[in-house]
Amino acid sequence: MKVIHDKANTQFTMEVDGENATVDYTLKDGKMYLEYSEVPFNIRGQGIGKVLVEKTFEKLSDEGYQAVAVCGYIKSVARNSEKWNAIIK
Repeated sequence: MKVIHDKANTQFTMEVDGENATVDYTLKDGKMYLEYSEVPFNIRGQGIGKVLVEKTFEKLSDEGYQAVAVCGYIKSVARNSEKWNAIIK
């Protein structure tokens, strides 16, 4: 599963079984604020949300962005990972 950074729509997307799971963000003062994550109902309960968020962290880190988790779920994924806890505020 690959995450695509859709800068025009300020979101990261990952296609799974023909459905798009997304992380929406806002850029402000040089930081990316991760505001909302969504996995379509049809593909929930498979761990896709966590994969989406972690792959989003990898992508934004590779692209040189600093990020702040606003969404509660995204905060939880960052907080429960030694790797991302230090990077995602």
